[in-house]
Amino acid sequence: METRLRTVVKAIFWNLLGFALMTSVGLVMTGSVSLGGTMALVNTATGLVCYLVYERLWANIRWGRA
Repeated sequence: METRLRTVVKAIFWNLLGFALMTSVGLVMTGSVSLGGTMALVNTATGLVCYLVYERLWANIRWGRA
């Protein structure tokens, strides 16, 4: 079982990668760093919360573990 801290650290690093990618996509799609960054920030915050909840739920499911 993963610790909560490990789950949080993984989620933060994953979301930093996603933030960088979404900022780039937002910039290409809108031509604006500000709008692209705002879109990426909203996406990253939502994704981080969803990922943390998802990981913690799966951490409590014993199915498929040896």
